[in-house]
Amino acid sequence: MAKPSQPDPRPEEETVRYEIEDGVAWVYFNRPDKRNCMSPKLNRQMKRVLDELEFRDDVQVLVLTGEGSAWSAGMDLLEYFRAAEQEGIHKTRQHQREAYGWWERLRWYEKATVGMINGWCFGGAYGPLFACDLAFCSDDAQFGLSEINWAILPGGGASKVAAELMGFRDAMYHAMMGENLTGKQAAEKGLVNESLPADHLRARVQEVADVLKKKDSHALRATKWAVRRVREMTYDNAEEYLIRAQEALNDFGGWETRREATKQFLDEKTFKPGLGAFDKSKLAKD
Repeated sequence: MAKPSQPDPRPEEETVRYEIEDGVAWVYFNRPDKRNCMSPKLNRQMKRVLDELEFRDDVQVLVLTGEGSAWSAGMDLLEYFRAAEQEGIHKTRQHQREAYGWWERLRWYEKATVGMINGWCFGGAYGPLFACDLAFCSDDAQFGLSEINWAILPGGGASKVAAELMGFRDAMYHAMMGENLTGKQAAEKGLVNESLPADHLRARVQEVADVLKKKDSHALRATKWAVRRVREMTYDNAEEYLIRAQEALNDFGGWETRREATKQFLDEKTFKPGLGAFDKSKLAKD
């Protein structure tokens, strides 16, 4: 007879780990033996890590990935669901707030964020998947909304993520059938930007991070927030919002940055906007 599952004894601070390399913070879900499913401990620790890294000068890009063979298998059924349900609605709401809180923080993060999906990505993991600005996966990754297979709906934002990133019929099929998608299928249907052979994944994410690091940090922040905001606006409201957002950006060094970029393009002929970013290092020297 199988032994009942037991709570993970791993200390809270060990559920997430990170390393910083040349301006990139590589953040890992760190419960590989549990396929990195998100427990209350992990959710609390991830919020602490995001808080710690967001305003560090030595971090320009944050990459979220998983230790071992999974990105994240979703919410921990034992510790996130069953334990809360046994205590009552107050505990359920506490667990929800802890999880949804760091997903929201990641959606509106000050730095560029990239999801590197190196394996399983299921159910609740669609929350942080959507929160990342860009996402790349391995061809052998597995994406799934398995909730229908155990008699619940894809909650916690998962249904919204599928409806946002996929076409209507694809989202309906994905949620109703409970069938998994490969990495290549996930890319075809819009869940990620690209799917690559597993041994090429990190190099591609590093390449993307290196490009993002060259962008003006204030403009990058404003751009990623703008794209998220305008998706739910009418055209006229979006147009007005973007005008005001640019005005606000100007007050964050935007005028100085634009003058330098314009000088490099018009006067020095050192870069072309359609082919790359201007040299922002010259701002510090002036």
